[in-house]
Amino acid sequence: MNWLQLTSGQGPVECQRFVAHLAEEILRDAAAHDLDGGLIGSGVGERRDTLLSALLSLEGENLPLFVDRWVGTHKWICPSPYRANHKRKNWYAGVRNIAPPETPAWSPSELRIDTMRSSGPGGQHVNKTSSAVRITHLPSGISVVAQEERSQHRNRALAFARLAKIFEQAEQGAADEKQKELWSEHWSLERGNEVRIYRGPNFTLD
Repeated sequence: MNWLQLTSGQGPVECQRFVAHLAEEILRDAAAHDLDGGLIGSGVGERRDTLLSALLSLEGENLPLFVDRWVGTHKWICPSPYRANHKRKNWYAGVRNIAPPETPAWSPSELRIDTMRSSGPGGQHVNKTSSAVRITHLPSGISVVAQEERSQHRNRALAFARLAKIFEQAEQGAADEKQKELWSEHWSLERGNEVRIYRGPNFTLD
């Protein structure tokens, strides 16, 4: 399993829109390559359909080759969709590969795992099988749910990844903030060495 972290760095809302697009495109590409992919967590951006950051979970065969195609700086060339007459047309987002925690911060006896039918907008059930998974860490009361995938196996893996991320953030605290700061500085130096360039409002790949 690998995690991909997407970030807009210190960029404006246009970069946040780019992050949201990249997250969707990476997950589509993962599915096309028979990889299990899911969104573990994200930082909500300033506007609808924008993300400050996103953390993706990927699992499957030939994963290193897939990851290498995406890691690095991405560039989007497009007039701002939010600010008319804005002169800037180049927007950037960064993707990096990070290792998920190797040792769980809990013991199996501390977890309760429930399955349920996935629900859509308004609470409507989107399938007739119990594919959604909720994991509750009993000592802390922390609970996570995964229901995006059609199979219970994939939702279970995604729920565990989300729980692991919560514990990792709680344990690292200030160290996480320093790591993000260092990554932001590194990412800003990589402009000009883009791994992918997109153009226009439809994100056409060069």
